[in-house]
Amino acid sequence: MTTIEGKAIVVRHERIDEAAAGQRIDNYLLRIAKGVPKSHVYRILRSGEVRVNGRRVQQTYRLQEGDEVRIPPIRVAEPTRAAPAPAGKPLPVVYEDDALLVIDKPSGKAVHGGSGVSYGVIEQLRVQRPELRMLELAHRLDRETSGLLIVAKKRSALTALHDMMRDGAVQKRYLTLVPGRWSNPLQHVKAPLFKYLTAEGERRVRVADDGKAAHSIVRLVRRWRDYSLLEVELKTGRTHQIRVHLAHLGFALCGDDKYGDFALNKRLEGEGLRRMFLHAAQLRFAHPLTGAPLAFESPLPADLQSFLDRLDAAEKKNG
Repeated sequence: MTTIEGKAIVVRHERIDEAAAGQRIDNYLLRIAKGVPKSHVYRILRSGEVRVNGRRVQQTYRLQEGDEVRIPPIRVAEPTRAAPAPAGKPLPVVYEDDALLVIDKPSGKAVHGGSGVSYGVIEQLRVQRPELRMLELAHRLDRETSGLLIVAKKRSALTALHDMMRDGAVQKRYLTLVPGRWSNPLQHVKAPLFKYLTAEGERRVRVADDGKAAHSIVRLVRRWRDYSLLEVELKTGRTHQIRVHLAHLGFALCGDDKYGDFALNKRLEGEGLRRMFLHAAQLRFAHPLTGAPLAFESPLPADLQSFLDRLDAAEKKNG
């Protein structure tokens, strides 16, 4: 729906295909009319100017394949033209079918553009796979976190995956290294998390009574004299959940530049750990369209495994 700045286009009719099926009408309009204020999109929905198959619909209506959407003239600003994302090296694909992709994301790569990053995994995938009509993130990983990431290729798969994650039907397990000796073989951490912005405008999260419910299950995998390797299963998917839950308990992640021990991180950097030790190691869920069980594992990347090998060598040397 591009227009010349300040000019309105004529009424437009769109036929919904498989890629858009399952999406809410308000989200569909916001996606295809980039630059239009949300308030305007909801106004034309309320007024009945948007019609689906000739009828007024609520903003919560989910589009179906074959629906015909009437879109009234909308004024939009001339879009700014950002440089396209470079294709880059092919991203490691763990699994792919006609509904979804599972990527083994490298550390240091954002999952999407924004916050000072021009592009990320999803933009790069769209350049690498121009034949695919839809590619959308089913969930997110922090930029420094490596490991398994689900990308939907169909709207129906994306909607189902979001429902499954909300219901706790997608099992996500991470590996992380923390300083100190973690004692409990298994520990449930239930502490509500509250998102806020720092004075510098950076996003942060803290444990707070008025935050959103958050539940992590922590299992001890291995312990050295000064460090512990933990597996953390997420029962909820809050921003920075693992990082904040463990820091709240006095076990901030090694290499964490937001919630960690900065003096320790500097020392660890000199010893070979140059990033946050957090890896999305396992995914288990039913296929969002067929129901078939899916299970994926990603081994620790070489940089993290190398640091554990150094701990083993140091422990052996010191008896």
